[in-house]
Amino acid sequence: MVHLSKRKWVAVAAAAAAVMGMGAVVPAMAQTKEVKVALIAPLSGPWARNGDMMRKGAEMAVEDINNAGGIKALGGARMRLITIDAGDSVEKAKNAAQRMLSQEPDLSGATGAWLSSFTLAITEVTERAELPMLTLSFADSITSRGFKYIFQTSITAGQMSNAAVPALIELSKLAGKPIKNVGIVSDNTASPTAFAKPMREGGLEKLGLKLVVDEIFTPPLSDASSMIQKVRSTRPDLLLDLATALPDFKLTLEKINEVGLGKGRLPIVANSGAIDAPELLTLMGKDTLEGVLNITANSAGKGHEQIIADFKRRKGEPWIPQDPMSSYGDMWIFKEAMEMAKSADRKAVAAAIRRMDMTDGPAKYYPGGRVKFDENGRRVGTKLTITQWQNGQPVVVFPPELALAPAIWPKQ
Repeated sequence: MVHLSKRKWVAVAAAAAAVMGMGAVVPAMAQTKEVKVALIAPLSGPWARNGDMMRKGAEMAVEDINNAGGIKALGGARMRLITIDAGDSVEKAKNAAQRMLSQEPDLSGATGAWLSSFTLAITEVTERAELPMLTLSFADSITSRGFKYIFQTSITAGQMSNAAVPALIELSKLAGKPIKNVGIVSDNTASPTAFAKPMREGGLEKLGLKLVVDEIFTPPLSDASSMIQKVRSTRPDLLLDLATALPDFKLTLEKINEVGLGKGRLPIVANSGAIDAPELLTLMGKDTLEGVLNITANSAGKGHEQIIADFKRRKGEPWIPQDPMSSYGDMWIFKEAMEMAKSADRKAVAAAIRRMDMTDGPAKYYPGGRVKFDENGRRVGTKLTITQWQNGQPVVVFPPELALAPAIWPKQ
């Protein structure tokens, strides 16, 4: 046995403590080298293209954040994007959320899920895990459940409905063709249901408008003939075509053309990020889409020239619609929350998002120009955007501060 003096014992103990301390410090330092944020969205099935666009926006933001030095409050920690396929059904989306949390227990936050029905299911899971989730999904019910970890960056469907109809009335008056009656063709998913609810329950009547046809279908739509024949027989001054999936919208618009109401004869208004998707031009053609209006929660417009150019160059897309615009901004919200919290801990990140109030930084990527959330998780000061297909491309025509071109009211 080796006998050590008291002084040597002290030295050995100090060295051991230093080694033990280093052992404790090294993992802590390693943890700050990378932070994980997830995108959970449909990457397969009928909404896969929308999920892919969301992924492209999030990827570009993560690239930009890392190239700018990462999370500075965490020693330059790099952000890593985890992508999760929500699938093509509510049940698959819920299972995907459970799988996400099981496989990635150290997530700091998540964004998604595009379709409101999916978001409702996914956030039941993320809420229990106390994982902050940002979403562009519209349904009011997403942020009316008392949840503390869901943050809705978009205008809600109800708010959008109340704001959209007066805007459309004003556009029609400016064109010299004021509307008096309205038709609705809608699928029964959460977002269009919520969007049309205030209109159906007296909102149109209060504005002096009459609802002359109201057709609801379950996607996917196999035949639109009977619905569009009712539109033809009632001849509304404006038709709200609230088909969420591109194939359904394509089918309804084709039938509208077949009965002689398309190509500028009937003002058609959609309410989906899918309607601004680049492939719609290939699927339907420039002439068929010309004049179609689309009410969305976000779109790149005036003041976004740099991100538009970057997205086109780096992601190979002809323009940047709602989905990547929102997911790009979401990554920057998480970045700023981690800077504020000086932590990647999910509860600390959520707390930072709750107290966030910014009119710069990520705020410029959302209509209204402010990132602040109320007690329900709804972003304060949200605005809708209205795009219109003009000369083979959707351009922002509302609100005025984002508009890239004046609206053209279709001829009747």
